[in-house]
Amino acid sequence: MENRRIRVGITHGDINGVGYEVILKTFADTTMAELCTPIVYGSPKVLAYHRKALESSTNFQTINVATDAVEGKLNLLSCTEEEIKIDFGKPTAESGKAALLSLECAMKDYKEGLIDVLVTAPINKNCIQSDVFRFSGHTEYIQACVGEGAEALMILMNENLRVALVTTHLPLKDIPAAITQEGIEAKLRIFLHTLKQDFTISKPRIAVLALNPHAGEEGLLGSEEKEIIIPAMKAVDPEGTSCFGPFPADGFFGSRTYEHFDGILAMYHDQGLAPFKTLAMEDGVNYTAGLSIVRTSPAHGTAYDIAGKGCADENSFRQAIYTAIDVYRSRQAYAEAHARPLAKVYHERRDDSDKLKLNSED
Repeated sequence: MENRRIRVGITHGDINGVGYEVILKTFADTTMAELCTPIVYGSPKVLAYHRKALESSTNFQTINVATDAVEGKLNLLSCTEEEIKIDFGKPTAESGKAALLSLECAMKDYKEGLIDVLVTAPINKNCIQSDVFRFSGHTEYIQACVGEGAEALMILMNENLRVALVTTHLPLKDIPAAITQEGIEAKLRIFLHTLKQDFTISKPRIAVLALNPHAGEEGLLGSEEKEIIIPAMKAVDPEGTSCFGPFPADGFFGSRTYEHFDGILAMYHDQGLAPFKTLAMEDGVNYTAGLSIVRTSPAHGTAYDIAGKGCADENSFRQAIYTAIDVYRSRQAYAEAHARPLAKVYHERRDDSDKLKLNSED
């Protein structure tokens, strides 16, 4: 690999939200551009409009291709020269179209190896819908683009808390049917591998949350725990050294039991994300695990209510960049460490003599 800084592709999200604001505030600190080479996929006119509206002093450089990105600068890769109407705080067809164009350009460059990681600013899931984008969010779209058969796992995290989801953007009425033993097993395996590879935890401990109140009360309040969740945990971790539970979600978070685990697997979106955002909204990061791409996003949404007012907190977006860089480096180190594993050593005892045997086949 050539000796250069990690190239961080950044999509601007919904242009009527706080995406550009948190980008500009993050890179107002010039040391951020010393950690990586940031490339924002968007419009120089739209960025200039936001910069003026926010009275920001953050400078940027416009480029036409990612290979022209300059280290130490905030680079803006121009995806369009068209005039785009900006209407702070309102989801519009134009803002959805601009968000999709930014995402498409970034994904194209990732596939060509021109950026190393992707950080996405928040989108409006409704107004981005089109003939090209028929997904319930970034995670599903990115999995379709680069998954190559692999399954994505959504993880909301900060330094001390990692919450993964079995189901993501589903209506509540559809969740029970989507909770299957095979699905939970798949998510647990991805989660365990992610904690080892991406977060360098050699022996991770995962807490699994129950679906029903009070973990079903032995079948009185639901049978999914006994019939689906526990069998899935035993199939993945027969010795019970990595997966624990299922825990009732209310008591688990209320008693701060989460502090004793490296990861938490929730059954559905709000079960995991409502307590997470209560505990870690300011520095929370949305991480898409399980895929070849390293993709992160701030834990918050478009924040239309404060868009254009200059009061958005950029810390979550900054943490998303830090996380993407850290995971990329962790994956490189993990791949190097596992590239040439040592042969297994077998110790045999025969009478009073000891011998060592190397089995080359293993």
